[in-house]
Amino acid sequence: MSTHFRSGPSFGLSAEVKSKLAGKYDTQKEEELRLWIQDLTGKKIGENFMEMLKNGVLLCELINILQPGSVKKISTSTQNWHQLENIGNFVRAITEYGLRPDDIFEANDLFENTNHTQVQCTLISLAGLAKSKGVHSKYDVGVKFADKQERRFAPEKLKEGRNIIGLQMGTNKLASQKGMTSYGTRRHLYDPKAGNDTPLDQSTISLQMGTNKGANQSGMTAPGTRRHIFDKKLDLENCDTTTVSLQMGTNKMASQQGTTPYGLSRQVYDNKYCSNPTEDFPNNGDAALYDGYHSD
Repeated sequence: MSTHFRSGPSFGLSAEVKSKLAGKYDTQKEEELRLWIQDLTGKKIGENFMEMLKNGVLLCELINILQPGSVKKISTSTQNWHQLENIGNFVRAITEYGLRPDDIFEANDLFENTNHTQVQCTLISLAGLAKSKGVHSKYDVGVKFADKQERRFAPEKLKEGRNIIGLQMGTNKLASQKGMTSYGTRRHLYDPKAGNDTPLDQSTISLQMGTNKGANQSGMTAPGTRRHIFDKKLDLENCDTTTVSLQMGTNKMASQQGTTPYGLSRQVYDNKYCSNPTEDFPNNGDAALYDGYHSD
């Protein structure tokens, strides 16, 4: 056989991918397929299973048994082109037979020995499809396809279904308004751990809703009550609860010393250039000259 279509050695990633595909090949499934094809075609298959399928003749005969007339011309030539044509006719025939495109191998997978695992998967799927179409064999290979179950409903039934919300939209089976009270009803809070009496009505809720047990108004004063500020570090006398600490601020360093009544003018002077205002005025109160300016 000519080696014109044979691929060269693989290296790197290609070799790794080819090794993984080869590792998925199942020798037990190969033996089951061999017996199944021999039972249907009546021809003996040698030890090298894939080499016997490479010329495409046995595959074309197999599909003609499953569906007569699928391949009208089967070439027995040893030339590569005719063998590839047989494989192509087989692939086209099993597609028309009903096999899904993602289950079908390519011609090079078989002819160039690139992916025998895919060839094996295609034959197993073909055996399962044939079983679902009523083809019987002594050997059980593949999984039977599920029969199509068509259901037809009356238009009235279809209209009724529009009023029903499926579970994909959610459910209200577990929802309940049990224990809910009317709007504005007072709710008492209690703590079951404290040993309080169980409430008699449904207006009382548990601590999961909150509690006011730890809240109180101790130490609060009436609005407008004066609060004294003191520093605890200065050992001042203790004050009552109306006194707050320095965290609230302090007025200890504040002073109104030197302030004048509101609106009174304040004279500003500099000792370097002005006389002391406590001294007597020179010239018996007459106008004096300071730094070029007259002073009354």
